Amino acid sequence: MLQITSTMAGTILQINISVGDQVERNQEMVILESMKMEIPVESQEAGIVKEIKVSEGDFVNEGDVLIVLE
Repeated sequence: MLQITSTMAGTILQINISVGDQVERNQEMVILESMKMEIPVESQEAGIVKEIKVSEGDFVNEGDVLIVLE
C-alpha cells in the first residue's frame, strides 16, 4: 500500500482519478492550488486507487494523505 501525500499546503483544485483506476508512475492525479499556482501531484509508483481521502475544494497541509494506492 502506498500513500500519496501533499507536498505543500493548499486547496485541492481538481481530482483526475477515481477509486479503482489503474495509475502509472508519474501520472498526474491531483491538482493542488497554492499561492495562485497550480501544482500537480503525481503518483510515485504504478498501482490501483484504493481510496481518495480528499474532495475538490478541501484545504490540505503538507504531508496530508491524499490518495491510497494498492
